[in-house]
Amino acid sequence: MGWLFVPFHRTISSFAFEQQLQREKAVEIIENINDWRERYRDWARAHDPASDDLDDYPFVENRRAPFTPLRRALPLLNLALVSSAGAYIDGTEPFDAKAPGGDTSFREIPTLVEPADLRFVARGYDPSAVEKDINAQIPLRRLFEFEDNNIIGRLVPAFWSFCGFITDAGRFVDHALPRLIERIKRYEAQAVLLIPASRLCHQTMGLAARFIEAAGIPTMMIAVEREVTDSVRPPRAGFYPGQFGAVAGQPNWPEHQRRVLDEALRLLEPMSEPDVRRLSVDLETEVELQRGEK
Repeated sequence: MGWLFVPFHRTISSFAFEQQLQREKAVEIIENINDWRERYRDWARAHDPASDDLDDYPFVENRRAPFTPLRRALPLLNLALVSSAGAYIDGTEPFDAKAPGGDTSFREIPTLVEPADLRFVARGYDPSAVEKDINAQIPLRRLFEFEDNNIIGRLVPAFWSFCGFITDAGRFVDHALPRLIERIKRYEAQAVLLIPASRLCHQTMGLAARFIEAAGIPTMMIAVEREVTDSVRPPRAGFYPGQFGAVAGQPNWPEHQRRVLDEALRLLEPMSEPDVRRLSVDLETEVELQRGEK
């Protein structure tokens, strides 16, 4: 039997075609995008780009959400993590917190990175929790525990970090997300967990979730800001009234972090349509506090 040879130019064409499809999908990630761009331009002209003030900011308003059913059980799943906490490896280029409209670049970081080697460009949230314990925003240790206990199949060997204070949502969708989905697919991730850090990060991660889901990969976003989450409409979200900068659970409180992650991830399989589900994390946490267990 002879070898099948595919000319290199055909491979490039297929790649370019896939990229074009992604760009076409990106237009739908923000509904009525031309109207949104006009409102954003008006807002940007009237505001200092270096300010964190979001008064009158035109948050994205979507009515529908893409949805991809999870087709395998959680213990068989290759899970990827996307964070908007602004993490980067010490000694590498930090995010540009002064970039007009926000820095839309991302960092691909090995999941086996030492916590002491991470630094954060924290815009829009207080970094004190994540500086005490990175698992409050980037729960690598908790997810490795889930892998060891067969709650998930495995955590893919890299995670992706944005500085999520990105006001120019249109540019973020157009330029950042096609490159992100290419990397996620290269690692053969079968689901993606997204963890915002600030109020505006909920929009950034919600748009990322929509783009990833439109590309055929199920997502789950953990949320502590309900209004922005409902407005941007990620396909799946688990909400609880937590705090910015510690969305994955309180620092140095492993049980709280496990509870947040476990409840959110276990929603991946049973959800059959786009929705924001209320987590019961705060109820159990209140009981523990009353017992003096924290």
